[in-house]
Amino acid sequence: MSMFIEDLIQQPEGKTLEFKRDLSSPKPLLKTLVAFANTAGGRLVIGVTDHKKIVGIAHPLDEEETLSNLIADSILPRLVPTVELVTIEEKTLLVVEVFLSNSRPHFFKKEGEEHGVYVRLGSTNRQADQALVAELHRTVDGVAFDEMPMAELSLDDLDLTAAQEAFEGIRKLNEQNLATLKLVTRYQNRWVPTKGGILLFGKERVKHFSDAWIQCGRFFGTTKLDIFDQAEIHSPLPQAVDEVMLFLKKHAYRTANLYEVRRKDMWSIPLGILREVVVNALVHSDYSQRGAPVRVVFLDDRIEVESMGILLPGLTIEEIKRGTSRIRNHVIVRIFRELNLIEQWGTGVCRIFEDAEAGGLPEPKIEEVGMRLRFTVFLKVLHPIDLGEPSVSVVKEGGLESGLLSELGAQSSMGAQSRALSEAQSRARSGLGAQSDAILLALSKKPLSASDLMKELKLESKSGAFKRTITGLLKEGLIERTIPEKPNSRLQKYRLVVKTQPLKYK
Repeated sequence: MSMFIEDLIQQPEGKTLEFKRDLSSPKPLLKTLVAFANTAGGRLVIGVTDHKKIVGIAHPLDEEETLSNLIADSILPRLVPTVELVTIEEKTLLVVEVFLSNSRPHFFKKEGEEHGVYVRLGSTNRQADQALVAELHRTVDGVAFDEMPMAELSLDDLDLTAAQEAFEGIRKLNEQNLATLKLVTRYQNRWVPTKGGILLFGKERVKHFSDAWIQCGRFFGTTKLDIFDQAEIHSPLPQAVDEVMLFLKKHAYRTANLYEVRRKDMWSIPLGILREVVVNALVHSDYSQRGAPVRVVFLDDRIEVESMGILLPGLTIEEIKRGTSRIRNHVIVRIFRELNLIEQWGTGVCRIFEDAEAGGLPEPKIEEVGMRLRFTVFLKVLHPIDLGEPSVSVVKEGGLESGLLSELGAQSSMGAQSRALSEAQSRARSGLGAQSDAILLALSKKPLSASDLMKELKLESKSGAFKRTITGLLKEGLIERTIPEKPNSRLQKYRLVVKTQPLKYK
C-alpha cells in the first residue's frame, strides 16, 4: 500500500484525486466527498499539502473517528466511503476512497438537495443546478432525457417533412417507424413527440430548447477578441452537421500536401477529425441545460467545439480517450446512426486521436470548462487570415447581438460588416434597382426565407420585380442560398455574401 500511495502522491489533483493537509476545515473536504460520489468516484488523501509535502496527521484513530462522524452527520443519502490509515515516511495518512454512488445525488443535509449537491469538475467542486440534479437522478433511474415525452405537444409539432427528407432512401417514416425510432411515444393513450423528436425535427425546437442551436465564429489570431465571420445554425441537428462543415470550409482552402492522406480533395484543416468532433458534440450535449448553445470557434492555431453539460457520472476524460463511451441521448444517437452520421458506437473519440497522430497533428484536448465540455483540435500549421489578396467569399451572418459578439468582445467586426454591406449595396444599385437595398439590409441581420423577405419588404405576394431582384442578387454573387443543392426546398433561405480576401498560411 505504501508504494501505491507514493505513486498516488506524485499525481496531480484532478477529477478523482484531492489532497488535504488536515481536518481543520471540514466543509471543503466534505464537498469533495459529495462531488466524488456524484461524479466518478475518487480518493481524498489527508495529511498531504497542496504542494505534495507529506505532513501526516497527529492522532490517526481520533481523526478517523471524527471524519466518519462528520460524513454520517452531514451527508444525505448516507455515504459510506472506505477509510484507511497508511504510513509513509514514518507519517500516517488518512486515505478516503469514494465510489460512484447508486444513491446519487448526495448533498449536504443542512443545505438540502436544492442547494447542497456538488459535482467534480477537474480539480474543483461545483454546485449543481436543478437541471444537473435532475440529470443525476435520471442516470440512476436509467432514463434518457431525450426519450421523455413532451406531453403538452402533439404530432403536429414535429416537422415530418424534414424528417422524411433526412430519411429519404433509408426508410419511410410511418407511425410504427416513428415509434420504433422513439421520435414519438404513447402518453395517456395518445401519441406525443419525445424530447429527442423535438430536438431533432421540431418545428419550433429553439422555443422548447432555447440552446439547441449552433454558434460558429472565425476569429483573428489565437484569442477570442476580434471576430472575422460568424454564423447561427438553427437547422435540424442532422442537417446542421453539414452546415457547420461548410462554415469551416469557407475559412480553409484546398491543398495537395498539407496532410498525408490519400484523397483527391484535401484541405488545410482536418475535416474528417472536425466532423467527428462536431457530431460528438451534437449527440452528447446535455440539452436539459440552459446557458449557451453548441459553439464552434475557429482560431489561427486551433478549432474549439464546446457542447452543453459535463461528462456523464462515472466517466473521466482519461477513460473517454481509451474508448469508454456512455450514451446520454439515446434517441439522437440512434437517429444519427440510422442516417450514417455515426459509423460505430463508441469509436469516435478513439478515431479522432488516432487520426490526429497519423496526420502529424498535436494531440487534441478534452476539458470540462464551467458546466460545458470543450474539444480542441490543434492545427498542424498556423492558419492566419490573410487580408492581402482577393478571392474567397465569406458569408456574414448577423443576429448575434447578445451572443459571440458581445460576450467575447468582438465589437470591431460590426464596422467591417457595415462597410461590406455598403459596398454590396453600391454594386447592386448599378443594375438591380432600389429593392435590392432593402433585401441586402434585411439579410445583413440574419438569413431569411423568401416569405420572411416579403414581410420585411411589406409585399403581399411574390411580384415579378421581387423574383428578378433575388435572381439578380444571386447571379451577382451578393447573396446565396443556404441549401444550394436543393433550390426549391421549403427550408430554403438566403444570406448575404461579402467578397473578402483569401485565407492562407504565411
